[in-house]
Amino acid sequence: MSDPKKSAKNKTESAAEDAAPAVERIAKYLSRAGVASRRDSEKLVAEGRIKVNGKVIDTPATKVSAKDKIEFDNAPVGRKVHTRLWRYYKPDGFVTSHKDEKDRTTVFDLLPKEMGRVISVGRLDITSEGLLLLTNDGELARHLEHPSTGLSRRYRARCYGHVTQEQLNTLKAGIKIDGIMTAPIEAVLDSSQGDNSWITVTLREGKNREVRRAMEHLELKVNRLIRVSYGPFMLGDLRKGLTEEVKYKVIQTQLGHLMDFPDLPVPKTRGPKRGSHASAKRFQKKPDETKKPEGKTAEPQGRGKFAKPARKAAVKTTGKRGGKFQGKFAPRGHGKGK
Repeated sequence: MSDPKKSAKNKTESAAEDAAPAVERIAKYLSRAGVASRRDSEKLVAEGRIKVNGKVIDTPATKVSAKDKIEFDNAPVGRKVHTRLWRYYKPDGFVTSHKDEKDRTTVFDLLPKEMGRVISVGRLDITSEGLLLLTNDGELARHLEHPSTGLSRRYRARCYGHVTQEQLNTLKAGIKIDGIMTAPIEAVLDSSQGDNSWITVTLREGKNREVRRAMEHLELKVNRLIRVSYGPFMLGDLRKGLTEEVKYKVIQTQLGHLMDFPDLPVPKTRGPKRGSHASAKRFQKKPDETKKPEGKTAEPQGRGKFAKPARKAAVKTTGKRGGKFQGKFAPRGHGKGK
């Protein structure tokens, strides 16, 4: 038998937990709010750029809740509405960074202002172009970047030099970059013309300059590099310098195995206005209308609820003023229509 005192105590504790606001580390909060990734958020805290309830914090272990006032560079951090993701065709010649120490133009300087603050999923170096994923959710960016997810990154590389498919196949064993072996690299020779060759390269980790270093391993020099896909998302026919938002349903379908994406709340819509009693009465069927009329009658006008009952036949009169018709149907100058 269960102890009623213990069950009452458990209920009280669970009610208190439900009433208390959920707390989380400041780095996770900033990441979910789209300020920066968790790692970058920890750097922002160390630099003294984050305030909680008006006080600068100095440790990323600080825990906050939705009731706390969070500020980044003295600007309030808004709560995340829902996860958003964009495909962006990054042009070459721009840095994938929010701030550049050399004061060069970054890709974030080129984005539409209405997108708000977003972060990139991974990076493309200044001389590379192609698909760059952008999101307002730092947690999603972290999941997409992490090697454990195994998402493929596919590139098309134009290389100077001569190579065979047999030489490219040796990359499947991986290569050493800074003393660390990479995951298998898939490379397919698409075409060759003169001293240049087009090669499709597929990676699973995406280390710094991995494609270029892999080609240098085969004595090839990359003179153009385009990322054409990242996981399930393709560059497609997206034009250079433009962005296109990924539909939320697509995010749920393609990335639901990485993290939870709750359904968006359905907006409330007002029902149609009810008509007046008189207009509603107009469409009600009368009991005698269901009976078949005797003799020939005119067909009702309109269809469905807009159908009007047939007009009653004119009444013939004898010896009365108004001639053949009377009432409101009487010709002008006769009967009541006089």
